[in-house]
Amino acid sequence: MQQQSAQLRWEQQTQRPLFGLALAFAVAYAVPIVRPDASRDVVEVCTAVEWVVWGAFALDYVVRLALAEQRRVFVRTHWLDLGAVLLPMLQPMRLLRLVSTLLLVGQRARMASQIRLTTYVGGAVVGLLMFGSLAVLSVERDSPDGNIRTLGDAVWWSFTTMTTVGYGDHSPTTGLGRMLAVGLMLSGIALLGVVTANIAAWFISRFEKDDVEERRQTEAIRELTEEVRRLRGEVAALKGTSVE
Repeated sequence: MQQQSAQLRWEQQTQRPLFGLALAFAVAYAVPIVRPDASRDVVEVCTAVEWVVWGAFALDYVVRLALAEQRRVFVRTHWLDLGAVLLPMLQPMRLLRLVSTLLLVGQRARMASQIRLTTYVGGAVVGLLMFGSLAVLSVERDSPDGNIRTLGDAVWWSFTTMTTVGYGDHSPTTGLGRMLAVGLMLSGIALLGVVTANIAAWFISRFEKDDVEERRQTEAIRELTEEVRRLRGEVAALKGTSVE
């Protein structure tokens, strides 16, 4: 129990610092893409920040594992965290660090009880649009046949891809860009499903509350009717007694 409480205390204390580091990662990831003419020193600093943030999340996973009461259960229930931590080690690509950081941030957000579903979905949409735009721009900008050359093109492409509209005026031409497109489309469909399910659950809960309230009022009316009948019977009995 002490180990479990220590794990919960660690998660509560590190939640905000890790989100702050995630914001620093977002800036470090975006600067070299938005400013391709940035100096080598700036690019190296941004790369160092990305690795530091990933290292912080990796350390967080190790500490949580050490504090867990049942470590095997922790590994089984947090396999996505472990995969996100190991992902950048398989191949030193900035895109893998991006994916892993998004996964880790999402996992920590789901553990925060004060964050409602709508807030999480909204944050996920903004994050996917932003990072999807930056990722596809970094991949497609230097492609000989690419047609996504500016940040505006990338953002427009991300919007049309996530909403599965697909106008076709901008589309990835590289294999990695198409993989990003598949990921954005699947994410958009999943988020739309979550929003739809959330709205449907809200309506159902409202209908159930109304139904419960209606049944309560009906039961109250029935009990009142029975009480009136009983009182009428008692009054009639009293009148009969007085006549005699």
